[in-house]
Amino acid sequence: MRPIKAAGRTREITPFIVMEILEKIHEMESRGIDVIHMEVGEPDCNIPECVQTATLQGFSCHETGYTHSLGDIRLRRAISEHYREQYGVTVDPGRIIISSGTSPAMLMLFSAMLDPGDEVIISDPHYACYPNFIRFAQGIPVNVPVFEEEGFQYTPEAIEKKITDKTRAILINSPSNPTGQVIGLDRMREIHELADSRDICIVSDEIYHGLVYEGGEHSILEVTDDAFVFNGFSKKFAMTGLRLGYLIAPAYFIRPLQVLQQNFFISANSLMQIAGTAALKDAHKETQAMKVAYDKRRKYMIQRIKAMGLGISVEPTGAFYVFANAKHISMDSYALAFDILDKAHVGVTPGIDFGANGEGYLRFSYANSMENLKIGLDRLEAYFRNRHDH
Repeated sequence: MRPIKAAGRTREITPFIVMEILEKIHEMESRGIDVIHMEVGEPDCNIPECVQTATLQGFSCHETGYTHSLGDIRLRRAISEHYREQYGVTVDPGRIIISSGTSPAMLMLFSAMLDPGDEVIISDPHYACYPNFIRFAQGIPVNVPVFEEEGFQYTPEAIEKKITDKTRAILINSPSNPTGQVIGLDRMREIHELADSRDICIVSDEIYHGLVYEGGEHSILEVTDDAFVFNGFSKKFAMTGLRLGYLIAPAYFIRPLQVLQQNFFISANSLMQIAGTAALKDAHKETQAMKVAYDKRRKYMIQRIKAMGLGISVEPTGAFYVFANAKHISMDSYALAFDILDKAHVGVTPGIDFGANGEGYLRFSYANSMENLKIGLDRLEAYFRNRHDH
């Protein structure tokens, strides 16, 4: 029998480069090579104690069955209460669908939203997986370049130039991966007004909320109820491997999403939903301590990277990334990142992973201990010095 070809839509999916770097690092570490991780956005902190306690209690109480397809009502009510307290907005629990991480929520939303050829506007650079979710749903990602000299800010003027009669949604991400920049409330209103005037919806990825170090973050739900919000527990609560996320949607769109959940995922993990409820209610002290630690690392990393001669004209104020201009060193960020890994034993992410407009940049994650960051940045400093000398 001849090998079966993968479906065409799978051949269009590009590799997630940061995961390929991480996998190479794991192979290097298995050979005893010490590598400093600055490539992946994974918190180095332990999960909050209340999360561990709630999970064990869930086991002991045998809460291991299917939940409602939309999610455990206790967690949905806790999310609703969080949005009321944090943003002053009312979110009915019936508008929330719990997923096994934010990625399945993206897959469900774009599958339910897009017909073949429909377009979704995204910034460039952007989170590496956005275009692949859109393409897999047979949609077309449309890039709007955002520029360092403008603080990597999405502008309504640039977005408007990309709108066509096939545009279904504008995707925003604040705080942003990879740039760490935050969209202000006034800019959100401007983007919403543009979208509303064209009968286009807004999809807001808010996964890095809770990790803003200057000023504060705003939810699109402060501007309009008629929007879609992704959020989850991986980043703020250091629960990456527990795979728990959620999607807030307008009431009229919940039923199509629910049908997809019932068929493809049934429900999110019951124990992790119990853990998420505990995190929202009881983990504030620990998440605040994490935030303080990230901010110290952010300031230290920015200072060290600037001293190496890499460009940071607008300092990031959210998430846990520094997106640094290395164009004067190489315009092949992929080759540069792997060279750094091979020679300096430091993992960094090439800017090309985040779109064509990210080429020439490197993304550094400070979701690692200060001790490790110091070692890694010393190695990087030596690498760039040696590269310059040669």
